[in-house]
Amino acid sequence: MDPSSVFCPNPACPDKGQRDGGNIGIHSHKEQRYRCTTCGKTFAATRGTAFYRLHHPAEVVVLVMTLLCHGCPVQAIVAALGLDERTVTAWLHRAGAHVARVHDAVVQTGQVELGQVQADELCVKVCNGRVWQAMALAIPTRLWLGGELSPTRDGALVTAVLRRVAACAASQTLLLCVDGFSAYVGAARTVFRVAVRTGRRGRPRLVLPQTVLLAQVVKSHQGRRLVDVTRRVVFGTEQAVTRAIARRRGAASRSTPPISNGSMPRSAPRWRP
Repeated sequence: MDPSSVFCPNPACPDKGQRDGGNIGIHSHKEQRYRCTTCGKTFAATRGTAFYRLHHPAEVVVLVMTLLCHGCPVQAIVAALGLDERTVTAWLHRAGAHVARVHDAVVQTGQVELGQVQADELCVKVCNGRVWQAMALAIPTRLWLGGELSPTRDGALVTAVLRRVAACAASQTLLLCVDGFSAYVGAARTVFRVAVRTGRRGRPRLVLPQTVLLAQVVKSHQGRRLVDVTRRVVFGTEQAVTRAIARRRGAASRSTPPISNGSMPRSAPRWRP
């Protein structure tokens, strides 16, 4: 047990949310409980986690979540571990809600150097039809930036996922790679534009930074056979993005940021607008 890694969860405590403030002590090693010296309240070590108030060992819960993440059916887990199906489902929902809170508190705080981001959509079949899921991934670190669900594949879906990307970005310097869905163009112009003061009366002018580069990969099919792949830069200047990333990394070279399918030299004609 490490008191410096937790904080008091009591809403009425003056030191609520303050980590490593010296007000947290160990109340009981056997029961795994902490005590706040400011308000005098005690709380469990699992408070605020997915293991809070569970009557099963944490190792069993972690094992079940691992099996579910790798696609193991719930019925197989029930038969192998002797658990109730409702218990496994409740653990899944509890873990998902906890992961969402951690993602919002850790990733979507505007402190991630994205570099290159790839966004795409996926159609998922459900019992009553289908659902579209849009997701974004930071290519250099393989960090999952977020996802959104919608019954339709439209501009509102991609705008929502790009807003999650913008919430994670520490700067307006990134290379955004998407497919040929035209809604990405308008969504990127809406999400990543910044206000520029012109010295005149009225509202500031909203423009798109030159350090935001949107690249589209359009695939053409004949039946199930891929016949052509077209790559194009929709907006942004490749040189501006290259220089900005090089300055942030402290690199002397000004090479083009890596693309998901390999490094593209600046002279490559397929990425020129």
